[in-house]
Parts: sequence; C-alpha cells; structure tokens
Amino acid sequence: MAYPEKTRSNAWFLLPIFFGVIGGIIAFFILRRDDPKKARYCLYLGIAFMFVGIILNVIIGYTDQRLLPNPGPGFNVNT
Repeated sequence: MAYPEKTRSNAWFLLPIFFGVIGGIIAFFILRRDDPKKARYCLYLGIAFMFVGIILNVIIGYTDQRLLPNPGPGFNVNT
C-alpha cells in the first residue's frame, strides 16, 4: 500500500537534535508514512549526534584525567 507523500515541518529535526537517537527513532516512526525522506534524515541525524556525543565524552574524559592533579599516596580520605 502506497501512502501519499506530504511535506512535514522542518521542526521535526529538533527532536533528534535534542534527544539524539531516541528522538530520531520517534521522528522516524511518526514521519515514515507522510514524508519518508525526512524520516530517514531525522534517523540519520539522531545517529550522527549519538556518535558526536560519544566522541566528545571520550575526549572530555581523557583530557579531564590529564588536567586533574594526582593527590598522591599521602592523601588520606576516610570513607
């Protein structure tokens, strides 16, 4: 069954931008019958932002370890 294609608002791209992959999947399932091209782009955008977030987390985590001073063995903390 072919569904007629109608254009949807570009505001749907905000969903994967703010919510990443989850937003991309939600936008995909909502838009897939009305505007399949925009639905695929929303899904791809969500996946791309997921990878960008992972890369940024790795970079920040790596630089954070290098910037923090090492307290050394004489640093006594009672837990």
